[in-house]
Amino acid sequence: MPSGVETLPSRPATKDDREFVLRTVQPALLGLADGSISTLAPLFAAAVATQRSHVALLVGLSAAIGAAISMGVSEALSDDGTLTGRGRPLRRGIVTGLGTLIGAGGHSLPFLISDYHTAMTVAVIVVALELLAIAWVRWRWFEGTSVASSIIQVTLAGAIVFAVGMVFGGA
Repeated sequence: MPSGVETLPSRPATKDDREFVLRTVQPALLGLADGSISTLAPLFAAAVATQRSHVALLVGLSAAIGAAISMGVSEALSDDGTLTGRGRPLRRGIVTGLGTLIGAGGHSLPFLISDYHTAMTVAVIVVALELLAIAWVRWRWFEGTSVASSIIQVTLAGAIVFAVGMVFGGA
């Protein structure tokens, strides 16, 4: 490897790093991935069916907020932290909920653009960037995850859910 090229650790090195991954990175990634992927179908179904940016925005934001609440509560209720060492439930729930809101809200915001075709184009680009960001976080923080496999896994899941939205929107 050329000198001066920094490599990122594949495994958290210290106990504090491992705790950070368990208590912050993992719940945030869970939220980002769920928010980014699970809300694609309703958002793009509404966009394609109505071809109205305002309707897509309302559906996207309501799905984002609903998913954030659901994921935050689910994460907080799933584990009190004593068995797994994953930390306090309220903190994990908040981190997961915020991650979900960011992941789901990101591809909803382009529909603030009133021109449907422009909004749709920007939203698709935002989805691609979200999926790449999720793949990067997985590669950066989780041992044994290659960039290529992470991109393929995340993109495949996103593409399937996106296709569901397109099919239902066109029905």
